[in-house]
Amino acid sequence: MNSRFELTGPIDQLSSYPIWAQDMVTDCNKHKQAVVDHEIFALMREARLDATSTSNFMRGVWPVIERFPGYMAQSLLKTRFGRSAGDNLARRWLVRNIRVEQNHAEYWLDWAEGAGVSRDEVLHGWVSPDVTVLASWCEEVSREGTLAAGIAATNYAVEGATGDWSQLVYESQVYADTFTDEARARSLKWLKLHAAYDDTHPWEALEIVCTLVGVAPPVHEVKHISECITRSYRSMVMTLDRCFDKQGVFKGVEVAA
Repeated sequence: MNSRFELTGPIDQLSSYPIWAQDMVTDCNKHKQAVVDHEIFALMREARLDATSTSNFMRGVWPVIERFPGYMAQSLLKTRFGRSAGDNLARRWLVRNIRVEQNHAEYWLDWAEGAGVSRDEVLHGWVSPDVTVLASWCEEVSREGTLAAGIAATNYAVEGATGDWSQLVYESQVYADTFTDEARARSLKWLKLHAAYDDTHPWEALEIVCTLVGVAPPVHEVKHISECITRSYRSMVMTLDRCFDKQGVFKGVEVAA
């Protein structure tokens, strides 16, 4: 059995984690940065993202937003109180945050409306199957993967990259000025919360992962968790690529909400 991990330093400093986790995070960072640096967010910050791509983004990412509490519920089902320190930590954290994620779905719809995309479009609009690659992957890893892999792929990777790009967009005064004075606060609430909320959330998820697998997990286990994190980042990029259509054409099929 691997030696138990206990956080001894600041939760938001990589040096507080085992060497294997430090190496893993460093190795995966280039894939995370590809998400944060995606052109769709640069254009959004500059208030130059066209209406078609904005609609594609709001509708294409919605399945992940809507299902995120479900991913966490799948992880919760894998925990057993008292089985290990990692199980106990994961259980408390997941129970506390599932309800928060439900509220975030409502805030996403408010953002979409403020950006000119109606709730009906988001809930019932056209979505191409290849846009849902991230939602499908999160569903798969949360349902079929280990508890550590599921939390790493969703709560660490997806929320971590989302926190970074959310902050970049939220800090743009140019983007904020595209909303009316009456709608601005409501429309930007999702971005505001994720720019702050996701500042600590991924670190908490990393702490859970390290507590679950210990300070010296088998090489194959570390490799698997790393691959799951990387796949999340790559799936995010693929989803964004499909949402951002330079020709202004979104090809897809209508799916039920």
